[in-house]
Amino acid sequence: MKRIVLAGVIALFGLFAAQSTFAQVQVGIRGGANFGFASKPEYLGSLTPDFHSSIGPTGALFLDIPLSDRVSFRPEVSYVRKGVAIKEGFDINLGGFSLPIGASIAYQSQQIEVPLLFKFNLSDGPVQPYFIAGPAVSYAFDGRIRTRGSALFTTRPFDVDVNYGGMLTPWDVSAVGGLGLAMDAGAGKLFIEGRYTHGFTRQVQVPVVNVNVRNRGVAVSLGYSFPIGY
Repeated sequence: MKRIVLAGVIALFGLFAAQSTFAQVQVGIRGGANFGFASKPEYLGSLTPDFHSSIGPTGALFLDIPLSDRVSFRPEVSYVRKGVAIKEGFDINLGGFSLPIGASIAYQSQQIEVPLLFKFNLSDGPVQPYFIAGPAVSYAFDGRIRTRGSALFTTRPFDVDVNYGGMLTPWDVSAVGGLGLAMDAGAGKLFIEGRYTHGFTRQVQVPVVNVNVRNRGVAVSLGYSFPIGY
């Protein structure tokens, strides 16, 4: 079923690309940082440490296909590193000197994501604020658990590869929403954009127990797009 959904997404992307011959169609690239985190099951309460964000890169190629004067369809193929971090620490008193000792464990998942977004321009002119919204499907092709210790200095990271399948699912279906600001720059447009991604797929599949861990993310990107077609 998931392969059928992904094939449909790719086919839809290709259909729009093939049928769009407007001079206003834009092709673009963006890159930036993704602050990944995850929902924490309520029943765990104070039994486990708090979840913290795990920062990673993100980047995408996209089309901006006009549907009206202010609305366009924006399919993307993107790379994003999602994940979550756990940090624990305590202080040791050494003759009046407090020595902090701690450790961090980060789950980092490298994913190919296909957002199918709609872009709504809020004004005309050389500077255009806009917002975006739509669904996304992603697939994790690699993952790792990274551990670091810290005291007077931080240790080198120790990585353990993650094998998807079984309890960990590589798929994620999510909703994306964001705001951006575009401005004319040469033949195209320079833009800065912030977006929030809300995952709906449980990332840990355990029989009987409902482990409600879902991906979340806040990304900030800088990009450029320019017109194609004739």
